[in-house]
Amino acid sequence: MNWLRRLYDWILSLADSAYGVVALFLVSFAESSFFPIPADPLLIALALGKVKRAFYYAFVCTAASVFGGMFGYFIGQYIWYDPSDPSGFSEIARSIFDNVPWITAEKFEVAQDWYKCYDFYAIFIAAFTPIPYKIFAIAAGVAGINLPTFILASIIGRGLRFYIQSTLIWFFGPTIKKMMDKYFNWFIIILTIIFVLSYFFIGYMSESTVFSCPQGEETITTQEEALVEELKYPK
Repeated sequence: MNWLRRLYDWILSLADSAYGVVALFLVSFAESSFFPIPADPLLIALALGKVKRAFYYAFVCTAASVFGGMFGYFIGQYIWYDPSDPSGFSEIARSIFDNVPWITAEKFEVAQDWYKCYDFYAIFIAAFTPIPYKIFAIAAGVAGINLPTFILASIIGRGLRFYIQSTLIWFFGPTIKKMMDKYFNWFIIILTIIFVLSYFFIGYMSESTVFSCPQGEETITTQEEALVEELKYPK
């Protein structure tokens, strides 16, 4: 993992330049809509490099992530389905299914099922936890979730996630940096495990009845659901 350590040291050096903020914005935006790697390691590294700017980095990360989520929302709303394709999905959707590990059409449907019951809470949970937020962002657009609701839940979830990290670094930055320097390899291993397990969790959700929507608690109206079905399976 020497190359990862060199990358980490290089990111720390970016804290004193404008390139660090630009990189953080781009990664945060992309991660929320199509890029598989989370922005958290970059946020942590930059904040450790310049603790006094920790909250500024959290703001940049939150703003870019929400904008990226909105981009994913519009992908789902306007270009996720293609009536002319036999599968019903657009080339972009099929490309994601083919190239993003553990993400299938069936697992994608899980996010839409959550929206039938827990629209705001589903977005918040995906934004705050390691569950792939991008999947829920795209699914929110497909399901026709109210855009202000999506934005509000995303701001709260993403903001809490990134500001908690920056707050810890603000108060315990030197201690955290010493631990990172000493146990860097373990830190990368743990992050990788969390990242992989989050996708397996989506798979578990697709097969478990624990996360199914109880009858009578759907928040999406019959008309909205019919519209989605018409887009997915045009006559």
